[in-house]
Amino acid sequence: MSQNTFKKKLKKSNTQKKASGPRKTIFTWIEEKLNVTGLLGEGVPVQLVPPIGFVVLLALVYIWSNHRAENMVRKIEKAQQEVEDLRADVTTLEAEYMLSSMQSEVAKKVAAQEIEELNEPPIKIEIEK
Repeated sequence: MSQNTFKKKLKKSNTQKKASGPRKTIFTWIEEKLNVTGLLGEGVPVQLVPPIGFVVLLALVYIWSNHRAENMVRKIEKAQQEVEDLRADVTTLEAEYMLSSMQSEVAKKVAAQEIEELNEPPIKIEIEK
């Protein structure tokens, strides 16, 4: 009877994978990409990861907060400018209305319809019963 060679091939390939090298973790990736061995010596100390992560998180929150504050200041300045423009428009319209409601201006406007201004005060008519 023949022997099963498939299991032997699997065992050989598994031992070759294990022997190929250590597994890549986040710390080995950091060591390779950032070259931290010059700063920290050999390897990245695991106890430094949480404080550094916390500091990075605080920095991100600070940047986000500053960005939101600047946007809010821009919106407030824009609203104040719009209010100033509207206030100027209202003042102009009020001045025009006051000018157009003066007696001399009304007389000029109705002169085209041949209506004249009275020079005498009105007379009160009294009726006796």
